[in-house]
Amino acid sequence: MTKPPRSRVGISVPATSANLGPGFDSFGLALDIRDVYVAEVVETPGVAVVSSGVDSDDLPRDESHLVARSMLLGCERLHLDVPGLRITCRNAIPQSRGMGSSAAAIAGGVALAYALAGDIADSAGEILQLAAEIEGHPDNVAPAVLGGFTIAWTQADGTARAISQPVAADVAAVLLVPAATSPTVAARAALPAEVPLADAVHNSSRSALLTVALTSRPDLLFDATADRLHQEQRRSGYPVAMELVDTLRSEGIAAVVSGAGPTVLALGSRESLAHLAESGYSGFSTRPVSFGPGLRLLAE
Repeated sequence: MTKPPRSRVGISVPATSANLGPGFDSFGLALDIRDVYVAEVVETPGVAVVSSGVDSDDLPRDESHLVARSMLLGCERLHLDVPGLRITCRNAIPQSRGMGSSAAAIAGGVALAYALAGDIADSAGEILQLAAEIEGHPDNVAPAVLGGFTIAWTQADGTARAISQPVAADVAAVLLVPAATSPTVAARAALPAEVPLADAVHNSSRSALLTVALTSRPDLLFDATADRLHQEQRRSGYPVAMELVDTLRSEGIAAVVSGAGPTVLALGSRESLAHLAESGYSGFSTRPVSFGPGLRLLAE
């Protein structure tokens, strides 16, 4: 074990929206809602976590906190000698709403360990790999690490890979966030082990189309976000969210369930989404968002 060259580091990490309709377990967007985590190496053994902000009262304050667990795994991977840690979390990402709160905690925690060891700029691949191992799949942690619009996959040897593309300048997004939560585990359990060939072909074509729509052809977003693989199958887990998706799509808006739900993401031009803020959909708060960068090391 080696002593880390730094004793105090800070990381900013974005909220994310994954799946994006047809891109189940593959596509993700980094949003301009960001958590901030600061870690300090202390001589007192153990881990203390101080949280503030959105849903912070519901989170643990010891090494079981997901940021702390992920950072400790990162320190172990890097063979860093860390006698004790004090971690401060300022949370802006709501928990269990399909906005990547767990992915942010995991990617941010791993990045804190790498930041202790040095600059994270050249470690994105390693951070992505460990974060994906912890999360179980790379689609949410990829935009948290890399930013922008990401396509993630896992190679045959288990290596997590992802590429990031800028979103077209004229693509806008609005989140419709409910007060209710939806645990990711429950949402994933609702999915069937097999799907009809026609549905697989449908999602394959729409996924390819969505890469074009988000990066250069926003006029294709409505067709490109049509899904047959996971949203309808999980309707019973977030029926109100799916009713809102149905309503918005009946109006010609490219609406999808964000991640594992129950937040709804609407994509389109600023003009086409302008009315959403005034529509007052019952049970949902409306939040326009931009697309942001991935992990950022805070200035000391």
